[in-house]
Amino acid sequence: MNKADEFLVTRIRPLIKRRLGYSEKKMFGGICFFINGNMCVGPWKGSLIVRLDKSQHDATQAELHVQPMDITGKVMKGWARIEPDGIQSDEQLQAWIDRAVRFVHTLPAKG
Repeated sequence: MNKADEFLVTRIRPLIKRRLGYSEKKMFGGICFFINGNMCVGPWKGSLIVRLDKSQHDATQAELHVQPMDITGKVMKGWARIEPDGIQSDEQLQAWIDRAVRFVHTLPAKG
């Protein structure tokens, strides 16, 4: 995990760890944060990846500092990558985490 991702994990953890159903796992060479067994948010090369409603994908992608989530060469609908400029303040980071948590709470819990 690079230093930017390590720093982002230290910012994310206190904002999500008290959420109902919280857990974290090592994935993609870093740490991802889960709610009720569903991946929710995580760092990716200095950016924040967030899980959001697929039906809102195009609208989300049109937002400031949002890029497609593309780890494998294919855009992952239902995910967005928030550039570092979009999560500079704790308020910005909290807002993206809150959006992802709200969405993930609509999904069926996983074992």
